[in-house]
Amino acid sequence: MAVMLEDSFRRVLARFDELGDTLASGVEGEKFVALSKEYAELEPVAGAIRSLDSARREYADLEALMDDPATDSEMRALAEEDYYRLKRELPEIELKVQIALLPKDADDDKSAILEVRAGTGGEEAALFAADLFAMYQRYAALKGWRFEVMEASETGIGGLKEGVASINGSGVFARLKYESGVHRVQRVPETENSGRIHTSAATVAVLPEAEDVDIDINENDLRIDVFRASGAGGQHVNRTESAVRITHLPTGIVVSQQDEKSQHKNRAKAMKILRARLYDRERQMLDSERAADRKAQVGSGDRSERIRTYNFPQGRVSDHRINLTLYKIADVMMATALDEIIEPLIAEEQAQRLATLK
Repeated sequence: MAVMLEDSFRRVLARFDELGDTLASGVEGEKFVALSKEYAELEPVAGAIRSLDSARREYADLEALMDDPATDSEMRALAEEDYYRLKRELPEIELKVQIALLPKDADDDKSAILEVRAGTGGEEAALFAADLFAMYQRYAALKGWRFEVMEASETGIGGLKEGVASINGSGVFARLKYESGVHRVQRVPETENSGRIHTSAATVAVLPEAEDVDIDINENDLRIDVFRASGAGGQHVNRTESAVRITHLPTGIVVSQQDEKSQHKNRAKAMKILRARLYDRERQMLDSERAADRKAQVGSGDRSERIRTYNFPQGRVSDHRINLTLYKIADVMMATALDEIIEPLIAEEQAQRLATLK
């Protein structure tokens, strides 16, 4: 394993230097763009490897200094201090380099489509779905991402049957992909007079946003229906057929949009969601580590299937995948502590992937 890793280190450095020389030679056009992207991706990895090499050389020099009988006692004491410090730090530096060498998820840098739906629990599930949707909106704002609501099917008292949003920014999918699954809540509902704690659930799906080049949709595979929009929107939605429903015939995936007054805008939004769902379906079919299909990703919305529990009476949030519990439910719902769940999930995935290399 150690020899294989060292070979990987040398190959990365050799490729990084080769790219630097090629770019400096004056290459242009599409080749320049492609090589520049590869160079930028390898730059932090090459930097980490060189830092490791430097630490190893310093470690060897300190060891030699300590073993040299000509070294005076004061110098030996200083050398020993640095030597044992490096001895503790080297495994951490090596781990960082190994993590940097792990193959990246090709979709990590993409923006994402977020879908939140009420599951088991009636009106309380819809209220919780609305709370989750708002949590992700706040998280996007904290990260400087653009959060655009594409669809929101609301209940009369502020709940959310279904909410769909486009989240655009750098590395959105890399962080939010861990949110896919069933989220369970335990609390006294606003609609409960007796003070009993209820358990409800909502499902979350995070799909990498697909570009035209990622997924090819044949127009002949689509059935497009237009109809009059219902709900809020003023008199206009009642007079014109602006709402759009697109059915992808080969897969049976159906997307409806009616939030915009323009049929053209609703169609564009529906196609964006459809493209993401088809891309996610293809991605999951190719990736055996993920669920076999989209339904498996989010489950049925039943209370027994869950990735996370939000217990309001106890003030805790528990992520069942990594046995992590935080007593910061208010901060999590405000999104300021959401990274305290996401970061350990990222670390756990990295650890599992590293284990497969050993």
